[in-house]
Amino acid sequence: MEAILQYFPTLTPTQHKQFSDLRALYELWNNQINVISRKDVDNFYERHVLHSLGIAKVYAFQPGTTVLDVGTGGGFPGIPLAILFPETTFVLVDSIGKKIKVVNEVALALGLTNVQAHHLRAEQVKGTFDFVISRAVTAMPLFIEWVKNKIKKGKTSDGFPRGILYLKGGDLTEEFKGLPGKFKEYPLAAYFTEAFFETKKVIHWLS
Repeated sequence: MEAILQYFPTLTPTQHKQFSDLRALYELWNNQINVISRKDVDNFYERHVLHSLGIAKVYAFQPGTTVLDVGTGGGFPGIPLAILFPETTFVLVDSIGKKIKVVNEVALALGLTNVQAHHLRAEQVKGTFDFVISRAVTAMPLFIEWVKNKIKKGKTSDGFPRGILYLKGGDLTEEFKGLPGKFKEYPLAAYFTEAFFETKKVIHWLS
């Protein structure tokens, strides 16, 4: 929790409690349904929560914004972002039903009223959203094909281009050759000092 408070010092008491409660909730559910790596439990706040919140360093979602988290697994990056942005609506989907069960139980325990979680594949999702988020569920070109028709066009009311905000790591040169559309890379090392983030990035693909 110290790192969360260091990088996000203006949390409300409710948000502070919700973030504080996260680890125990995931430890409880991880013992029943393996939703995060066992080796990552000791680094839970850095490798799951703070990593998810890297998207918030690139863009602060405005009230009324709609966000689709595809391949959310146990709720990352959607759950930490939903805590940080309580006036933004987050729809979390995953093709594995037992992981969505965990997401629903965690959201309920935290009192998150801005989270909807569904057992769906990306192509089954109805409607369009201001942003699609994800944490490296597949190669970026394939991911774009999955979700490009789920994103509203243009910019938000504060002028930020709608699109995909995708957490990825490593050298993306080959993967991004011939990538359709415009995109920008945001190295997370610019925001977080921990060694884990040295090769981690947020990719903003513009719709």
